[in-house]
Amino acid sequence: MWPYPRIVAHRGGGTLAPENTIAGLRAGLAYGFRAVEFDVMLSRDGIGMVMHDPDFGRTVAGQGSVATTDAVELSGMDAGSWLGPQFRDEPVPFFTQFIDYCKQQRIWMNVEIKPADGFERETGNWVAKVTRESFAAEIAAGDPAALPLLSSFSFEALAAARDAAPELPRGYLLDRIPADWQAQARELGAVAIHTNQKHLTPELAAQIKAAGYGLFCYTVNDPERGREILSWGVDGFCTDRIDLIGPSFT
Repeated sequence: MWPYPRIVAHRGGGTLAPENTIAGLRAGLAYGFRAVEFDVMLSRDGIGMVMHDPDFGRTVAGQGSVATTDAVELSGMDAGSWLGPQFRDEPVPFFTQFIDYCKQQRIWMNVEIKPADGFERETGNWVAKVTRESFAAEIAAGDPAALPLLSSFSFEALAAARDAAPELPRGYLLDRIPADWQAQARELGAVAIHTNQKHLTPELAAQIKAAGYGLFCYTVNDPERGREILSWGVDGFCTDRIDLIGPSFT
């Protein structure tokens, strides 16, 4: 049900490097992580960029948004200074740059499709097609553990990814598990449920596992909590505290 790594570095390097940057990937590698979760949204000209917030102001200075800015302009923005001067001029990466780096370093990817409002199907379709093209050889080899896992809070975006690249595994992101979660997951062809560990209970975890789904949680930064949810049958989780919770954590 879960052929993927158990502990995943959140947005690259967690709290130790600017999120969703190549510097973040390097930080994760330095702590032994070869599994990463990150976010992809589309620029104004329809190119996938690795960024979490739709609007500027937190990790990228200034006013504006990803959806109203062309990719080349985004790639020239400083996505590192907000965390510290040592990360000055760390750029906003293209999704394809992240794919290339992760493949070179053998880093498994949980790709969160994060569409701007109104661009759900377009974003899901684009991310899935580009990922499928980049992993054509791995798809042909038939090893699910070698493939990235696409996830999203957006049902519409994940449905578009399913339609564009049914060969790629999908995880359905839910802050709270609704009563009809299984019907939604079945319609999406999801292999896993990804959920907020704060709202998970042992009973819900047991239901999800009994139904045959992988169960992944975000974001666990306390080792004791990590051990607790793993004891419930949770298959894996992402963490910001890659300095406290390593890739071999049990």
